[in-house]
Amino acid sequence: MTSQAPQPATLGADIRALRKARGLTLTDIAGRLDKSVGWLSQVERDLSEPSISDLRQLASCLCVPMSMLFAHTDAPANEHGYIVRAGSRRPMGSGEEGLIEELLSPDLTDDFEMVHSTFRPHSKMQKPADRPTQEVGYMIAGRLDLLIDQKPFTVGPGDSFRIKHQPYQWANPYDEPAIAVWVIAPPVY
Repeated sequence: MTSQAPQPATLGADIRALRKARGLTLTDIAGRLDKSVGWLSQVERDLSEPSISDLRQLASCLCVPMSMLFAHTDAPANEHGYIVRAGSRRPMGSGEEGLIEELLSPDLTDDFEMVHSTFRPHSKMQKPADRPTQEVGYMIAGRLDLLIDQKPFTVGPGDSFRIKHQPYQWANPYDEPAIAVWVIAPPVY
């Protein structure tokens, strides 16, 4: 039995994985972009390169920050699909609410994603999230206040938590950053 090496993380593979995780078809996205299905198929197979404007529209359709579609770092060929070096993590989001996230997963083609989250001191999620995901978090440092399905919790180093298709909100009212690792299924970034 031959073991097949994972394909390198590419822009096209990530776009396809994000589209499928959201239950969208090529036709759905192509229609929103006013592009042909053929064009989108070529982008997903890395046969065509989208313009900056196209990337902006794709990010909007897939509900991801544009940085997710830009941040592909070069890694040694033997590490693609296996290793993410600390200095090569892909940043996600704008950090506006005081949350800085980095993708720990090698790419977005799995059934889940793993994210390193840093919550700045005195930051707070402005609006509750309610997404069709299952999420598990593990606190590395600091403390974080969570409101999960209207139930308040405070978690600290070594604690873990689960959010299962429930509305939630976070806050770090403390003087030190809070750091957590989250596993999210299906991938949302």
